[in-house]
Amino acid sequence: MLGLTRKDFTLLLVVVALTLLAPIILNPFPVTSSLGQSFNAGYPALMQRFAIFGILVIGFNILFGLTGYLSFGHAAFLGVGSYAAVWMFKLLSFNIVPAILLSVIVAGLFSIVIGYVSLRRSGIYFSILTLAFAQMSYALAYSVLTPLTNGETGLQVYSSDPQILAGAGAPSAPHFFGLAMAESTTLNIGGWAFTFEVGYYLCALMLIAAFYLSIRIFRSPFGMMLRAIKSNQTRMNYTGLNTKPYMLYAFIISGMYAGLAGGLLAAMDPLTGAERMYWTASGEIVVMAILGGVGTLIGPIVGSGVIKYLENIVSKINENVLHQWFGALPDPIENGLIWLVHPFVGEGWHLTLGLLFMVVVIFLPGGLVQGGQRLAALFSRKSGEVTAADRDAARQKTAE
Repeated sequence: MLGLTRKDFTLLLVVVALTLLAPIILNPFPVTSSLGQSFNAGYPALMQRFAIFGILVIGFNILFGLTGYLSFGHAAFLGVGSYAAVWMFKLLSFNIVPAILLSVIVAGLFSIVIGYVSLRRSGIYFSILTLAFAQMSYALAYSVLTPLTNGETGLQVYSSDPQILAGAGAPSAPHFFGLAMAESTTLNIGGWAFTFEVGYYLCALMLIAAFYLSIRIFRSPFGMMLRAIKSNQTRMNYTGLNTKPYMLYAFIISGMYAGLAGGLLAAMDPLTGAERMYWTASGEIVVMAILGGVGTLIGPIVGSGVIKYLENIVSKINENVLHQWFGALPDPIENGLIWLVHPFVGEGWHLTLGLLFMVVVIFLPGGLVQGGQRLAALFSRKSGEVTAADRDAARQKTAE
């Protein structure tokens, strides 16, 4: 089954189902209801970010999860990929295919340079080197290389750009061989509205392909070698094996994943700024990986989805929304609940994220995936106990 074990193939099917049905799954409440206005996340702009950042963290997990090398500069490849894609839009056309291909290639070449230097050190020194490279990239994009990046204004496409491959009547927005990324269809069923957009499904297919490739890497001899390096790199070196090429390949693959994510971000919104390369963006990638579960297959998707949900949904819950929720309660109770909840939503959503991150790090070092595995084991144990009790009762009845 596509070269996968039964377990991995089942996991792939789960990811396929979740991504393709996301416009339905993420809209559980009627659009006009207060819960729908507060918690529905099935609109295209957010779903695209779910998929794109899922790709980004899957690639990061190949480096950090398999080798244990923590990069604090992965956002540099995201930004480089975005800039490369926008330049393709400016020079050739709004067709996303050459833009995304160049994003992956440029990010891969950039990661060769950074990886070759950074991997001369390990541990915290490696992390600091990647952070330094990312900050230098940000500074270059923000001020020094303004002819290429347009500085703080951001790089975008203008009507005066050559676009030499764009013929008469060509779309004036990113498209896939004429199929506009913003083209969508809305299905209304009762009070529910489900929007299916071309741009999201392009990102979803890329996510599925990226996830499948990560499974193959995890299960390959190359992935086993990376795990061995993570387990004891010194012992590997004592055997006479040069581990540096394996580390560099992992770094390059991870950087190319980030370049793909950057190209898709540009395809969804062809305006790229240097802020995508800032150190806080790299920190967010690290938090996503740890929150979901470092070294697990589906953990990066879970972690990126949770953080983007908090950032885009929980951050929009303001005091007026809270009054709508608790308006039926007596005033003292309503005001007390609002006083208790308000610091954790709206502008305080980072506090919710921080508490969640603390709980995961302290009690679930394997991330949210480990929490799900524990719950599944608990329910299966209870089910097994019930089954055993039924068998004992049946034996006793038979004996009687």
